[in-house]
Amino acid sequence: MTYSASSQEKPCFAALRKTQLQKKRSICALPRGTTSSFSFRGWSRSIAIAAALIFVLPFSRASAQELSPKDLVQQVVYNELNADQNDHSRWIYLDHDREPGKNVVQVVVETAEGAIRKTIEKDGHALDAEQRQQDEARIKRFGNDPEARAEKRRNNAQDDKKARALMQMLPDAFLWTHGGESGDTVTLNFKPNPQFQPATRDAKVFAAMAGTLVVDRKAKRVRSVSGTLTRAVTFGWGLLGKLQKGGTFHVEHTEVAPGIWRVTATQVHIQGHALIFKSINEQQDDETSHYKPAPPSLSLAQGIEMLNSGAAEREIGVS
Repeated sequence: MTYSASSQEKPCFAALRKTQLQKKRSICALPRGTTSSFSFRGWSRSIAIAAALIFVLPFSRASAQELSPKDLVQQVVYNELNADQNDHSRWIYLDHDREPGKNVVQVVVETAEGAIRKTIEKDGHALDAEQRQQDEARIKRFGNDPEARAEKRRNNAQDDKKARALMQMLPDAFLWTHGGESGDTVTLNFKPNPQFQPATRDAKVFAAMAGTLVVDRKAKRVRSVSGTLTRAVTFGWGLLGKLQKGGTFHVEHTEVAPGIWRVTATQVHIQGHALIFKSINEQQDDETSHYKPAPPSLSLAQGIEMLNSGAAEREIGVS
């Protein structure tokens, strides 16, 4: 990845997230007009959020060594939920999104009215004059369109709701065991609970995963979570859609400031088909970095000006 002075011309995980990961919403498992709301992009962002929000159970002060696997996860999730509820920080950071037909680097500025994004690199190259002009027009439209911002907030709220639904199902959906300890981390293994009956399509996919959850021993926060589809997942007896066994996701959670954690990497690699003819090849790799605090009172107009002037790039050191 390269950054050059020519990229300083203008701008939005998240979690999930978080989300962060506040990701673009695109490829869906079913075409528009069907009754399903399942979306790979929305689902992957929900996974990123749920990686940091897993169960809601009472806090315990026992050390990691004294806790059972499930009890440790419960304590970690209590911490994550509490932190998420009370974290009102906003950030300026770099977002590198790679997927089929798309490879873009953006500077993101978070404001009280929403996050705004300036593209500084596409397909490994700084934007040319025409591309910068198009990006500036996109930013301007977003800044002048309250309905677009409202829709983005609604989409994010829907993803958050899905993430909490996934979170709430986890105590029953998975069986947990110790996977080992190394330095300041503890690894927990999870696998599907054969007795669990998922109620939604999102839950059906997630409940078919097996993998690992890595916990920060001192902070009792999520460091990372990885999962693999242990079996093919079908919808409508395979006629509406089918996800192939072996699909994977991976999420990394990083402390970007004392007590403040953000999702800094999300990888989703899932293949399958929907409605027999539509191929699904979800190859999404998203990384965020170079986090710097945004001014608490930063307005949308001020955030756009930071992007337009190149101040945002200079603030995070990528100019």
